[in-house]
Amino acid sequence: MLDDGRGDRQPARRVRDPAELADIALRLRRKVIDLVAPTGQGYVQQGLGAADLFAVLYFAELRLDPADQDWVSRDRLLLSTAHNTAIFYATLAERGLVPTDAIADYCKDGSAFEVNASERVGTVIEATCGSLGQGLSVGIGMALAARRRQDGARVYVVLGDGELQEGQVWEAALLAGSLGLDNLCLLIDDNRMQVEGHVDAVVKLEPIAGKFASFGWAQEAVDGHDIPALLAALDRARTTPGRPSCLVVRTLPGKGVPALEGILAHNLKLPDDVAAMARKALAMESHP
Repeated sequence: MLDDGRGDRQPARRVRDPAELADIALRLRRKVIDLVAPTGQGYVQQGLGAADLFAVLYFAELRLDPADQDWVSRDRLLLSTAHNTAIFYATLAERGLVPTDAIADYCKDGSAFEVNASERVGTVIEATCGSLGQGLSVGIGMALAARRRQDGARVYVVLGDGELQEGQVWEAALLAGSLGLDNLCLLIDDNRMQVEGHVDAVVKLEPIAGKFASFGWAQEAVDGHDIPALLAALDRARTTPGRPSCLVVRTLPGKGVPALEGILAHNLKLPDDVAAMARKALAMESHP
C-alpha cells in the first residue's frame, strides 16, 4: 500500500492506460451477456452502455482495498440505479471485490446477487438503493461523514437520467451545493432510456448540466465511451475545491454489440440466438 495524501494508504496499482481500460471494459461487456443469458431477459443495454464508465471508476479512480473492504478511508460508490446490476456485479468480480464464481448465481432464488443490488452481498454494496432517486441523498450523508473524519475519502454516486424525474434528487442536489461537498461526485448515466422509452417522451430533462450549475455544482458533459475524456473529467472533479461535481456521462445503450446499439429496451429479451450473436460481436472486438 502507498500513501497518496488522502489517508493512510491506497492500492499500489491503478490502471491509467486507456488501452488497458478498454480491454477491461470489453471483458465487462462479455460478462454482462454471460450473466443475463441464462434468464433470457435483463438489463443488458444499460450494462453494455456503462461498461467503459465502470472500468474507469473501479480500475482507475476509486481508492479501494479488495483485501480490506471495511477500510474506513475507502472511497464509496453508490449505484442509485440499483437494478443495473449485471455491469455492477461483473465489475466487482473483475476487480476482485466479490468471488467470480459467486456471481454465477445471479438472479437465482436465494442468491445474494439479486437484480437489485443489496447489502446482502456485503460491505462492497455501500447502500441498498432499490427505490430510484435515493442514492444521492445517501451519498451526501457519507460525504459529510468523510469530511468530518478528514481522511480524504470521496463518494461517487451513479444515477440514471430517468431518476432525475424524482423530486428527492433535486432536494439532495440543492443541499450538496449549499454545503460545498467537494468530496462528492455525481455521475449521471445519460443513456436517454427509461422503462417507458426515451426519457424526453416522459419528462424533458435538458439542460441537465445547467440545472446542476444553478445549484452550485461544478458540472460538465462527457462522452461515456471516450476513456481519456472520462479520466480527465474525473481528475478535474477530484481537484475542484468548494463544490460537488456532476458529470453528465452520455452512454449508448447496447454499446459494443452493433445489432443492439441504440435500442431503447429497458429490460431486453436475450434468447439464446441473440446472446450467441452478442458473444460473437464482442469476441471480434479488439483494441490496438
